[in-house]
Amino acid sequence: MSLLPRGRRCGAAAATAARRLLLGPQARVSGSHACNQYRTSGSLPEEKKEFLQNGPDLQDFVSGDLSDKSTWAEYKGNLKRQKGERLRLPPWLKTKIPMGKNYNKLKNTLRSLNLHTVCEEARCPNIGECWGGGEYATATATIMLMGDTCTRGCRFCSVKTAKNPPPLDPEEPYNTAKAIAEWGLDYVVLTSVDRDDMPDGGAEHFAKTVSHLKERNSKILVECLTPDFRGDLKAVEKVALSGLDVYAHNVETVPELQRKVRDPRANFEQSLRVLKHAKEVQPGVISKTSIMLGLGETDEQVHSTMKLLREADVDCLTLGQYMQPTKRHLKVEEYITPEKFKYWEKVGNDLGFHYTASGPLVRSSYKAGEFFLKNLVEKRKTKAI
Repeated sequence: MSLLPRGRRCGAAAATAARRLLLGPQARVSGSHACNQYRTSGSLPEEKKEFLQNGPDLQDFVSGDLSDKSTWAEYKGNLKRQKGERLRLPPWLKTKIPMGKNYNKLKNTLRSLNLHTVCEEARCPNIGECWGGGEYATATATIMLMGDTCTRGCRFCSVKTAKNPPPLDPEEPYNTAKAIAEWGLDYVVLTSVDRDDMPDGGAEHFAKTVSHLKERNSKILVECLTPDFRGDLKAVEKVALSGLDVYAHNVETVPELQRKVRDPRANFEQSLRVLKHAKEVQPGVISKTSIMLGLGETDEQVHSTMKLLREADVDCLTLGQYMQPTKRHLKVEEYITPEKFKYWEKVGNDLGFHYTASGPLVRSSYKAGEFFLKNLVEKRKTKAI
């Protein structure tokens, strides 16, 4: 039994934790030995001494507030992967455990109506913020239509796959509209798995869902984040003319990495045709796509891809950090800094995108974009842009 007063025991524990946080796995020693080393740190490099002196104290550990953004620039971990290495998660990518009244309500509603969300299936890091309601206290979920099983096997995606997924639920379009009406949302994102086993890839299912939503609430704004429908432009047309407001389809990565990252049935040119055709058949619709960074792309490739997208008249672009969902998926080649994401946001704006959302935790359906897009849709409807 320790003879240290309680406060000093906690202080020793905090020192041990701080040492482990700052010095890595080699600091896994007993509490008393760690404290001795902490007190007699003459053998430590000056840089490490300074880290320990200015590091978190007991109160920081009690409060749990250890994500001081001012230290991001001082992060000393590797950001680019070396051969055989798995990168550690930098501080700007650490998020809170999802919880809260809105989060639980949304989850319960989804389960009761047998609906799926890409937020859960793709293990999105923003689920707590979007579902729980953030700055605007508005819960947002991206509904995943046509089940939770995809016919493709992209190497970045954790959604389960099968050659012949279960048949579609014919009640899903109605149930989806019912759920969204219960939540009282004014902007909703509909997406889906790929269903190459169906003649139209599920385009009719998308269109029915949009129709039900608009019937229940003509003012609701609907974004459809669609698959490429194997390049079937008739299917693209069916969704584009369904009454939606935003047509989104993700190119995912730069052209040079398509074969490495996406299923062989997908490619950059096919995705670009989808985005172009949606605008051709419905000029008033807003088009949107997304790129993941950190898969090994170069700056030149990213810039070139952004130019190609703008030349195809894509209105909105999101850029976010690729996060490896499981050990079976592609490793992260590089963690992009928040400052670099800011740079890409400026590039996007300079190229003429109406909206560029760029940040480590930004995803194609991230709610920050939805608030902006709501305003953009309203302006487009009044011919302001």
